Amino acid sequence: MGGRPRPPTATPNRASDRSAVHGTSLAEFVATNAKTIDYEDCSSQQARSAGGSRETDPAKSATAKAMRVRNDAVFHVVLIKPTHYDGDGYPIQWVKAAIPSNTLACLNGLAEDASRRQVLGPDVAIRIHTYDETNRRVRPDRMIRMIRRAGGRALIGLVGVQSNQFPRAVDLSRPFLHQSLPVCIGGFHISGSIAMLPEMPKEMREAAALGISFFAGEAEDGRLDQVIRDAWTGTLQPLYNYMSDLPSLEGEPAPILPRKHVRRVSGQLSSLDLGRGCPYQCSFCTIINVQGRKSRFRSPDDLEGAIRENYRQGNRRFFITDDNFARNRHWEPLFDRMIQLRVGEGLKIGFTIQVDTLCHRIPNFIEKAAQAGVRRVFIGLENINPDNLLAAKKRQNKITEYRAMLQKWHEHGAITFAVYIIGFPGDTRESILRDIEIIKRELPLDVLELFMLTPLPGSEDHQVLWQQGAWMEPDLNKYDLNNRVTHHLVMSDEDWDGAYRAAWESFYSLDHMRTILRRTAAHPRGRPHTTLTTLLWFKLMTMFERVHPLEGGAFRRKSRRDRRYGLPLESPFVFYPRYARETADKARGYWSVYRKARVILKEVLNATDRRTYSDIAIAPSSEDEFDRLDLYHATAGGEEALAYKRRQDRLRRV
Repeated sequence: MGGRPRPPTATPNRASDRSAVHGTSLAEFVATNAKTIDYEDCSSQQARSAGGSRETDPAKSATAKAMRVRNDAVFHVVLIKPTHYDGDGYPIQWVKAAIPSNTLACLNGLAEDASRRQVLGPDVAIRIHTYDETNRRVRPDRMIRMIRRAGGRALIGLVGVQSNQFPRAVDLSRPFLHQSLPVCIGGFHISGSIAMLPEMPKEMREAAALGISFFAGEAEDGRLDQVIRDAWTGTLQPLYNYMSDLPSLEGEPAPILPRKHVRRVSGQLSSLDLGRGCPYQCSFCTIINVQGRKSRFRSPDDLEGAIRENYRQGNRRFFITDDNFARNRHWEPLFDRMIQLRVGEGLKIGFTIQVDTLCHRIPNFIEKAAQAGVRRVFIGLENINPDNLLAAKKRQNKITEYRAMLQKWHEHGAITFAVYIIGFPGDTRESILRDIEIIKRELPLDVLELFMLTPLPGSEDHQVLWQQGAWMEPDLNKYDLNNRVTHHLVMSDEDWDGAYRAAWESFYSLDHMRTILRRTAAHPRGRPHTTLTTLLWFKLMTMFERVHPLEGGAFRRKSRRDRRYGLPLESPFVFYPRYARETADKARGYWSVYRKARVILKEVLNATDRRTYSDIAIAPSSEDEFDRLDLYHATAGGEEALAYKRRQDRLRRV
């Protein structure tokens, strides 16, 4: 029940209690296997039994027994992707979420396959229910009643649980445990903690004491089958640990969620993973310790099957969640298959991918990505200070390649998103704000995703701090990469927090949004309307919702009774008026920003120099840029990086 986060994400997945049933319904199952059932006669039989009557009709008695047997021969697999709490203790939830959960899609695909293969035998119907709590309220009380009405037996799986979601996952487990329903939690927090710590951390020990089981690793290769069988027989193990045996992905069931789930994601974005694992050694990363440093891949046939299955349901846009698609050694045949489907067969499909900063050095990579329908690209920029990158073991990032790489994506019509981490050892408040200004001025970047440097369980950074006994925030709910959870070596807590917020405000100022739109509108393949929509999403989430844009969404939902375990239930006379005021205030704020942004867009589109506009960031590369740009001379380690590039260039010319 593992998966990947971020980007992570990882992001982006939902189903109703009744309509998310896959395979044969109970009514169909009973009708097929128990022939004709007279429910009135069955009720009468039950009433007579309750009244002590000894009169029986053999035919009716047999029918009632068949119905009871068939009702018992139903097993529910409930898969829940939890959210996490806001500062007031309410789940962060939306009408539409930003990113789909690929873990939920993977587990749903595996569970559907297990159901088709009848892993519990031909006489047991497996019903699958999927919930993504980021865009749908999860009601354990209703789910328990549904399970009790139909068979009474189930496996409750909390899937893809990241560290910040672990408290919520435990809270969701409590009502099920109270009703003696087996619960298993999997995901990056479980897998990362087991992979990197010598002992089970306190929060996992406490959860185990409640009766929660854990799954570490990945659920392919029949491993989910085993968990389902154990839950069916009442022998669920305390821990399923597959961290030392990561499975092959080739030929495994494709990630998929029903269309009605995808509609609850902004842009109706579905997800796929075509590879897992990463060969690099970044100290802040959990991927390498959870999914391993040896990459594993799906085949082009797997890709085509997944796309066709999704396409039949109306899902046409995909987030490929591989941490670094550029290092998938099968990238070219995978792109070729996408091109065949998109260009050769006319399928209207589009993709979002994640890559590294050297992807433009791979011959034809960006060209084929564009042909395949890649329209959005998440790039692990991380930082523009070489000293910080070296400290984080991010040796593969070369700041001397950033401009050429971003410009090439820009030329091929992709919107670029760059992950940028604040809080490296060499950072100060002044250097952070200086670097943001350099990025704004000199890099042709559309969207900047800012994150706090966070020692996530499963990372080397967390392991080192744990071994040192350094202070780390005890409340896992705050490990969302948007809150400070440890102390900085140089900056005060206030300076670190302040610099992080100021960086958001600076990059997403209306003035800089205008600059980004001018750069986009100047290019024939630019998409200024789509770019503005994305910029507004990021600005509004940070400005009014106070959440990271990747865990944001459209219209915040709050449920009074879903407050964090241990916090008091608020009076409806307090909760609902405050919720209404908050919603109205945010709506006014949204409208104010939107109006100003629309004016800017209109000015940009009508500018007489729209097609001839240029600035430092989008100007063609030239040799003298290495002498005059602050990217190479004002950053920590920039001049050393430039000197290294020039040495390498001389060697290549020899």
